[in-house]
Amino acid sequence: MDLPDLIARYGLLALLVGSGVEGETIVLLGGLMVHRELFGFGPAVIAATAGSFIADQVFFALGRRYRDTEFVRRIRDKAAFKRALQTFERYPNSFIFGFRFLYGLRTVSPVAIGTTSVSAWRFLAVNAVAACVWAITFISLGYLFSRSIEAVMGQVGSIEHWAIGGAVVVLLVALAIRFVRRRRAS
Repeated sequence: MDLPDLIARYGLLALLVGSGVEGETIVLLGGLMVHRELFGFGPAVIAATAGSFIADQVFFALGRRYRDTEFVRRIRDKAAFKRALQTFERYPNSFIFGFRFLYGLRTVSPVAIGTTSVSAWRFLAVNAVAACVWAITFISLGYLFSRSIEAVMGQVGSIEHWAIGGAVVVLLVALAIRFVRRRRAS
């Protein structure tokens, strides 16, 4: 099996995981893969939407369920957490919709929102729409600027190597998270 076949076969799964773990960079690469016709625009949007949506729902649930634990208290001590809560209090729906577009607030925001009194259904509904808009935006940007992205990446290696590198990073992060969780449990 050659590299394009491998990407065509497992690329959407990597895009789903990568959009939840890493974010924009992986989704931009997904748009580039759409441009190379390794998978379709619709499936790429669905994978990126699902990955982002699931990750944010998990972080929201962590904030909601474990708001009084050491894990959330450590996050709560960060300046980004306080900024997220202040902005959320002023513009709740807009903040739920837009936090994924704000650098430095993507991971901490759903945890922060989970510690508030916003209903889980409200977060779910706004988060679903926002994840879809976010995925369409970044898949489209990756598609539209694919030639520029390839030109930049071509100077440091082929796009296939970048895609494999991205998949390896996602896999290593997933394994590290699993290792840390097991270690804490024992």
